[in-house]
Amino acid sequence: MLSNSSKYALKAVLFLALHTNIDQKMTVKEMSGQVTVPKAYLAKILQDLAKRNLISSTRGPKGGFYLSDRNKSQPLSSIIYAIEGHRSLNSCLIGLDYCNEDKPCPLHDLLSASRDQILNVIETVSVEAFAADLEAQKTFLL
Repeated sequence: MLSNSSKYALKAVLFLALHTNIDQKMTVKEMSGQVTVPKAYLAKILQDLAKRNLISSTRGPKGGFYLSDRNKSQPLSSIIYAIEGHRSLNSCLIGLDYCNEDKPCPLHDLLSASRDQILNVIETVSVEAFAADLEAQKTFLL
């Protein structure tokens, strides 16, 4: 359902939520091994997210990437939509171009309620809330 870019972006953002703040930043080099994402690929993803103000960054000797309180308050969907666009999570699960209530695919009725529940969670729950579950070891990233 998600591209590798979205999966990598989610892992990186949640990792930043756990390990960074305005005073403690991380470089791509420091992060890439921790989140098991190739360094060049991770750099591109993080730069794109920073341009969209979904994560924060500073340049210089003490620079790097981090999440501000504002970044942490964003819903998880903002990360996915930045990488994939809105259509990907609303697209047909078997890839039909025109799958909807009027012209459903064979799986539409069976899976649309589940997809709607997933969309509701990622559109309403903040990055910070997902990070809190990681910190409490209710969920795991690595």
